[in-house]
Amino acid sequence: MTAEHDRAAMVALLRTGRRPWVEYAALVEERGSAEAVFDEELGSPGGQTTLLPEPAESADELIETARSDLERWAARGMRLVTVLDSDYPPNLRAVHDRPPMVFVAGTLRQSDARSVAVVGARQATPSGIEQAAKIAEHLVERKYTVVSGLAAGIDTAAHTTALSRHGRTLAVIGTGLARAYPPQNQPLQRRIADQCAVVSQFWPDSPPTRRSFPMRNAVMSGIALATVVVEASHTSGARIQTRLALAQGRPVFLLGSLVDRQAWAREYADRPGTHVVHEPEQITNVIDRLMTSDSPLVA
Repeated sequence: MTAEHDRAAMVALLRTGRRPWVEYAALVEERGSAEAVFDEELGSPGGQTTLLPEPAESADELIETARSDLERWAARGMRLVTVLDSDYPPNLRAVHDRPPMVFVAGTLRQSDARSVAVVGARQATPSGIEQAAKIAEHLVERKYTVVSGLAAGIDTAAHTTALSRHGRTLAVIGTGLARAYPPQNQPLQRRIADQCAVVSQFWPDSPPTRRSFPMRNAVMSGIALATVVVEASHTSGARIQTRLALAQGRPVFLLGSLVDRQAWAREYADRPGTHVVHEPEQITNVIDRLMTSDSPLVA
């Protein structure tokens, strides 16, 4: 069995929709291959499936369709990385609800495990943009990869600053890689893919949905060692990411200005794992200390 064949088996397996994807991630790791799980779920190769509406494709036909799709996606610069691949993000691998695969445009590096997510409001204030840029610049200076969600506002400031300082940045998006959201960030998305990497847990042509962005936040916080929230209202995705990161055992840094202005931030400020900071150096000091202790940080 080749790695390419097993990736095709993963695609075919996920398309059956018989189980939640998180269950497939655990099963594939336990069995050591997606093909083994596929055979258990659908029967031996060549047999008829019983999970799909009539007329059902054979297992071999499902895998062949998946193989063709993988080739088509690869021709468009989109590569499938499964939980069994060595370049699956190591910090994400440690998360219980990790996705069984992600699509990547660009190149993931082992050094990207040393990463911090910088997130915040789409309609950011000039002060918020300045703070996000200052944090991203400091992270690059300390050899951290800057992770963000390619949204307008804080995310864009974090990505563009990291690139301008010749640092690494990963964009974790809430659509498939073949789409750009918001549309005005399509040039930035291409630039990140060319120089670093864009990551998505969704099928390449998936559109943005209300559900996809919280799911994106869970992967973003899982890829990063920690999350920094610059500006965010109580309805923002950054607030959701705060909750998710803490649930994953990852530290969260809230800017003091955010805590001063937002009741939800004041509520989270007192929770274990949350740190209120005023300078970028405070962020890396805490992370460096945690990485040398018996903390669950994995990079």
